[in-house]
Amino acid sequence: MFHTLAPLARRSLSAAILAGCVASTAHAANMDTDTPTPAAGDDRAAVPSREPQPSNDADTREDRWSAHAQTTYVWQHKDAFEAPYTGPQSLIPQAERSYTWTFTAFLGARFWKGGELYVNPEVVEGLPLSHLYGLASINNGEIQKNGGVKPRGYYARAFLRQVINLGGDTFHVDAGPNQLASNYQRERLVFTLGKITQTDLFEKNTYANDPRTQFLNWAMITHGAWDYAADARAYTIGGAAELYWNDWAIRAGRFMEPTIANGPKLNYNIGRYHGDTLEIEHDHTLAGQPGLVRVMVFRNRAFAGSYRDAINQALATGGVPDVTTVRKDADKTGYGISLEQRVTDDIGIFLRASKADDKVEEYAFTEIDDVVSGGVSVKGSRWMRPDDTVGVAYSSAGLNHDHRDYLAAGGLGGFLGDGQLTRYGREQAFDAYYNVQIIKGVQVSFDFQQIENPGYNADRKGPVRIFGGRLHLEI
Repeated sequence: MFHTLAPLARRSLSAAILAGCVASTAHAANMDTDTPTPAAGDDRAAVPSREPQPSNDADTREDRWSAHAQTTYVWQHKDAFEAPYTGPQSLIPQAERSYTWTFTAFLGARFWKGGELYVNPEVVEGLPLSHLYGLASINNGEIQKNGGVKPRGYYARAFLRQVINLGGDTFHVDAGPNQLASNYQRERLVFTLGKITQTDLFEKNTYANDPRTQFLNWAMITHGAWDYAADARAYTIGGAAELYWNDWAIRAGRFMEPTIANGPKLNYNIGRYHGDTLEIEHDHTLAGQPGLVRVMVFRNRAFAGSYRDAINQALATGGVPDVTTVRKDADKTGYGISLEQRVTDDIGIFLRASKADDKVEEYAFTEIDDVVSGGVSVKGSRWMRPDDTVGVAYSSAGLNHDHRDYLAAGGLGGFLGDGQLTRYGREQAFDAYYNVQIIKGVQVSFDFQQIENPGYNADRKGPVRIFGGRLHLEI
């Protein structure tokens, strides 16, 4: 524990120094840093795709440029659990520790009317549990597939957003990460082009979207069965268009797939290999409280292997199925339905369900073929802590028959591979957190997760218990 706290202290000090520098430049840019900003999504969700939240004051100033930053440290400990056997890509039954650290700068500029350019340099390091094997409902939304224990820098995002106002009431949005202080109309078109992550735009859930301040588990932060196009860091290149009209919004986009499953490089042949996503959203009011419903459909085309082809090849050769040896151009389609509803001024709930025809390998997200999840978020107003939040959520994820048979025959997936699967069980995850705001921009969270049937294996039932802490700073 003390071994992990030492680098945390150094990074927190560095973040504080950087925060002071960026705060000074923000003031010089004439930003009102004392006004609330729109809720930041996760580092992979910093683009406001929902109706941006209006300012609480009458300010109508528009920024020409802005600078914000965040840093987040997550520490987790997994208890030992009993397992009759362990395969080549199993969750290790011994006790383990894991951590991640990220730093992101959010730089924005306005060059013409409605045109906003954003660039996000980022640094990340991390140590996953069990080499990131053995779970589909992965325990930390900050972990990356190609991360490491040495800091690595890269450009997370570089994109242009063009807003075309069409009519309706005008409202003001305060400055925030990847959001210049701006005036928008209720009816408008929004175009986004460049490097982002699809969760910047789609299924931007108010209560379960941001692993830096909300739920940590992958099954809670977006549609688990949505194998959205992305590289190993969760970013992609492409474009999207959104239309906002009264209580409705519709958004669609096309983005690059990785060259190989879970790989670090994107395939620039976007005409041949791509991820297409369409989402329709409707806002409503129920018993005087706001809510919304989203329906998503998606289609991915990639150079991917079929589980059934791999099984048939193994039967013919007498070997173990290997999905990487039967890759060809293949399609994957699926859908997701999402509901979020504020019940009272301080309580909100969310429900999600998603399913994909995963006859081909998981390519860019995680090994979930169908999932239902839901949870509740409670602000601390009732115990005189209005800026604190408690969240509790549950998910139940499953596999289709081809995917099950492949793992049962000893095949290895992107994350899973116990060497056998004689007793299948749905992977069930419980995630609860308490997020404490120390001062504005500084939050400490405590997180607990319990996962049953890790890797869908009822023989290695667990439960797996993971205890965590999180420090998040933003300006």
